[in-house]
Amino acid sequence: MNYKPLPIGVDDFEDLRINNYFYIDKSLFIKELIDYKGKVNLFTRPRRFGKTLNMSMLQMFFENTGCAVKNEKRRQLFTGLNIMFSGDRYLSQMTGYPVISLSLKSGKQPTYELAYASMKDEIIEEYNRHNYIIESEVLLENEKIRFKNIQNGVAEPIQYAKALDFLSKCLEKYHNEKVIVLIDEYDVPLENAYFSGFYDEMLGFIRSLFESALKTNPCLAFAVVTGCLRISQEHPSGIPLCPEEMDNKRKSIFTGLNNLEVISVLNDFYSEHFGFTQEEVEGMLEFYGRPDAFLTMKEWYDGYLFGKTEVYNPWSTINYVKVLWRDKNAFPEPFWSNTSSNSIVKGLVETADLSVRGEIENLIRGGSIEKVIHEEITYEDVYEAEDNLWNFLFFTGYLKQSGRRMDGDRQYVIMTIPNTEVRYIYKNIILNWFDRSIRQKDLTQLFTAIEEKDTDRISKELSVSLQETISFYDYAENYYHGFLTGILKNMRTYHVISNRESGLGRPDIIMKAPSVQGKAIIIEIKVAKVYNEMEEKCEAAIQQIAERKYESIVREEGYRDIIKYGICFYKKECLVRVVDTN
Repeated sequence: MNYKPLPIGVDDFEDLRINNYFYIDKSLFIKELIDYKGKVNLFTRPRRFGKTLNMSMLQMFFENTGCAVKNEKRRQLFTGLNIMFSGDRYLSQMTGYPVISLSLKSGKQPTYELAYASMKDEIIEEYNRHNYIIESEVLLENEKIRFKNIQNGVAEPIQYAKALDFLSKCLEKYHNEKVIVLIDEYDVPLENAYFSGFYDEMLGFIRSLFESALKTNPCLAFAVVTGCLRISQEHPSGIPLCPEEMDNKRKSIFTGLNNLEVISVLNDFYSEHFGFTQEEVEGMLEFYGRPDAFLTMKEWYDGYLFGKTEVYNPWSTINYVKVLWRDKNAFPEPFWSNTSSNSIVKGLVETADLSVRGEIENLIRGGSIEKVIHEEITYEDVYEAEDNLWNFLFFTGYLKQSGRRMDGDRQYVIMTIPNTEVRYIYKNIILNWFDRSIRQKDLTQLFTAIEEKDTDRISKELSVSLQETISFYDYAENYYHGFLTGILKNMRTYHVISNRESGLGRPDIIMKAPSVQGKAIIIEIKVAKVYNEMEEKCEAAIQQIAERKYESIVREEGYRDIIKYGICFYKKECLVRVVDTN
């Protein structure tokens, strides 16, 4: 059977090619960049969809390192790849440009000071990479001093904010060629800063960095920027906006870049270069001798639509193939859930009103929602406007496009959950949220009502709790059983036994006081198909308790104070009936 190491976590193109990792050829991305001639290209894709590896590939292809031997080694990395058969127009640009390559992912830090220091270190490292130009005669003495100050970490903050612009001017002088600028994961420090409370400071630094390097920079050949979102500018909270500021509030941090092209998941251009196509996944499974796993792979990791191209999650696909190679019967896993920030999904669940809960339930059960789409997101408004929240989930990969339409000047996207893996993330977050919210909720009235056989109060309290939950089991008995068990296990003075844990032939739930001198409570659950049969179902539950002599289970243990409940659920309504035996 064929085997090449799979590049899990390998996002360095040189490392991948030298060490013979399995590689799905995305080198025609280079051809399209040259063909379309975008000056500043912003690619927005979900996390772990191959952005960093593609940026590394661009650097290896285009960069003139200033050393002929190094340049030749880089050319050899592309041996056998599609770009090498595309013609002289493209190959003539190989190792032809100075390249500035900067990743901002290290800006994910708990304070602005640490985040700034981390990005400053990245800038210093990029200057060190181009240290060879210091020895040349092309730089003026004051330029050399500024260059070295930045390298040594002693330059003023404004010089780091303009560091890419200055470096591009130095590189063009040395190489006599315009510069390519690559900025990866530009929105990581912005997202982190928002949730950590220093968004305005971080926004100012990133904006200055971009404006100086990408706006009216005569030394720029072209730029490629990647991230999950196109982030809008926001004003510091709590400060009144003047009319001019109000007009500009929604301006992007890319304001003034009239040469900017945004290539989002809605765009048909470059659609097959991030993530894996169906043909590529089939080829990978064939290579590793696991073609029979295709349907499982499709169910779990397919479902994204970039432009008109069907796309698989590359991170999860590679991880699952590695597991499959060792064990052809291996189960799929939610690999992506451990790599992406789920904070927005958690926020959606925790702050959802009845309308949003209904939409989440509909999505998890395979339904769709239709929302106005806008590509600029403001973190400040994520929870202020419901549409912003859905847009965030859409552009970060938690929802996919199933259809699109225009209504006047507004664009609407039909959104669904992409696949089983993402549906699992929703379910897991919801279950954790429910468990946590139940632990925090004051259930004293419910527990007192259960002990006092106050069926009206029990019915009301359980119905209220149901309204606050999100169901994804189509209101089947398993859902209600889990819901009720989760609540009752917080009744610390009782031991709760579920028949799902103890085997068949028992009541749905038994609650026992630690001492046989206390109460034992037997609960049988029924689900009504229509509201009007709830009473009948409650009586059927009580009758089942009697006919199957469930009472004997606890009576044999010595309990004498026994309460028997028949509980019926219909959607998010609950009805309770009781029989007590003393």
